[in-house]
Amino acid sequence: MRRVLLSGGSGFIAAHVLDYLIQRGYSVVTTVRSTSKAEKIRAAYLKIGKDRLDFAIVDDIAQDNAFDDAVVSNPPFEAAVIQTASPFHFNVTDVQRDLLDPAIKGTTGILKSIIKKAPTVEQVVVTSSFASVVNLFQGSWPGRTYTEQDWNPVTLEQASENVANGYRASKTFAEKAAWEFLQQENPSFSLTTLCPPQVLGPVISHLSSLDNLNTSNQVIRDLIQGKFKDKIPPNATFTWVDVRDLALCHLLALEKAGAAK
Repeated sequence: MRRVLLSGGSGFIAAHVLDYLIQRGYSVVTTVRSTSKAEKIRAAYLKIGKDRLDFAIVDDIAQDNAFDDAVVSNPPFEAAVIQTASPFHFNVTDVQRDLLDPAIKGTTGILKSIIKKAPTVEQVVVTSSFASVVNLFQGSWPGRTYTEQDWNPVTLEQASENVANGYRASKTFAEKAAWEFLQQENPSFSLTTLCPPQVLGPVISHLSSLDNLNTSNQVIRDLIQGKFKDKIPPNATFTWVDVRDLALCHLLALEKAGAAK
C-alpha cells in the first residue's frame, strides 16, 4: 500500500484526487489549513481508518519550512507527493503576498522539505496550469500548438498590473521554480507537472454557502442565478477540463511508467 502526501486536500481539485487515491487503495496524508477542514474531510470517509487517511496541519504554505513536519510519516512516504495547494481566486489586495508568494514558496518549500526530511519519496506531481504555458499577449492565436517547451512570457512587472496577470504569473513562476530546483539540487525524486486549462465540474467538499464555491465554477453559478441578464461576459479561457479527468491524471502520473520522463 503506497503512502502519499496530498497537499491542500480540501481544495476543489485535491478533493477529487483524494477520492481517487482512497478508491485505488492508497494510504494518504493530506495537508489542510485547520483542524475544522480536516474534520469535514474525515466526515466524508468515516469508514476509512487512520492508516488509510490522516491529516497534517499547514496553516501557511508560504512560510519557511512549512512542510517539514508534514513530509515526515510513519510508515514513510514511499513513492509520491502530490502538490495541489496554490491559490486561485480574485479576492486579492496584494499580488505578491496573496498570489506569488504562496504559489512559489509553497511549491519550492515542499520540495526542500522532501530533500531534508523524506528521502524515500520517489515521485512528485505538481498541479501547474495552462496559465504557465499560454501566451495570452498573442490573443487566442489560432493554429498555434503549445508544447512542454512553451512558457507564458509574463513578467513580474506585468504580474503587478492586475489580478489576472498575477495569477498567471504565480503559476508560471512556481512551475519554473520547481524545474529550476530539480536542475540545481538533482534530487532522487522525479517531477511531473500537469498544466490544465479552466477546471470545471462537481464539488466534492461540503459548502456552507455558494459564496464559497471555487472560482472556476462561479461563472456557472452566476449564470444559473440569472446574473447575466444583459449579456454573458467574456470567458477567461477558451479550453476546459473536467475536474474528475484532471484528478485521474494525477493518479496516472504516479502509476504510468515514464510519466516523469
